[in-house]
Amino acid sequence: MTCLLAEGHLLIEDLPGMGKTTLAHALARVLGVDDKRIQFTSDMLPADITGVSIFDAAESRFRFHPGPVFTQLLLADEINRATPKTQSALLEAMEEGQVSVDGERYALPEPFFVIATQNPSSQYGTFPLPESQLDRFLMRISLGYPAPEVERQLLAGGGTRNQARQLEQQLPPERLAAAQAACAEVHASSSLIAYVQRLLQHTRDAAGFSYGVSPRGGLALLRCARCWAWLAGRDHVVPEDVQAVLGPVVGHRIRSADDLSGQEGDRLVARLLAEVDVLGH
Repeated sequence: MTCLLAEGHLLIEDLPGMGKTTLAHALARVLGVDDKRIQFTSDMLPADITGVSIFDAAESRFRFHPGPVFTQLLLADEINRATPKTQSALLEAMEEGQVSVDGERYALPEPFFVIATQNPSSQYGTFPLPESQLDRFLMRISLGYPAPEVERQLLAGGGTRNQARQLEQQLPPERLAAAQAACAEVHASSSLIAYVQRLLQHTRDAAGFSYGVSPRGGLALLRCARCWAWLAGRDHVVPEDVQAVLGPVVGHRIRSADDLSGQEGDRLVARLLAEVDVLGH
């Protein structure tokens, strides 16, 4: 919900069968938005996502046929099973809310929210997302294994897919837009912004980081902290809000100098929290 309110896109990284797809379908039902799913495979082409222009003999001109990206909530399932060329077809859509085909620009519906799932890079047949694609995702999370008592309920109930289909709309588009606007107005003090800047600077200066968080990453961190504070019922951001969203926002934007695989994000985030003082001492 933080990612949605911050008007970003979400990447869920976990093993197959952990409920990533079910979560996306449930969210679409609660929002009452149009949703589509793309199953990414190694033989997909960019046109399979954006659409293609086909010659219309009756009108003697090319007519554009929109692809599945023209929806409000797009589930990009197992995005890292497609080649980098196909993955990049989402870049313009995620950043600018539009698609360019044959020199023409086509606006995407609003809201436009991408939930992408990916399997761990250690799994067979995956293509790691390039940094430019990763940076388009506001947050990256993992679901993990369910708690034992929750898993017992899941096993006893035979699954949750049918329950997800029965969910009713709870947040119509006008209320979502109002909530997003309210989040943007949450106050962040100068001392709080200074704390965020120290976190960013530490990733650039401290030993052990391959490269630091970009200014865009810093803006993303502050935007998510505002939404986290709003969801907690506050009109101002506190350091705990920044710390709560630091991992999902920054973890996929930093690399260890001795491990470029992108698997060290959690450890580096823990370093940030331990080494950067809230008060700047």
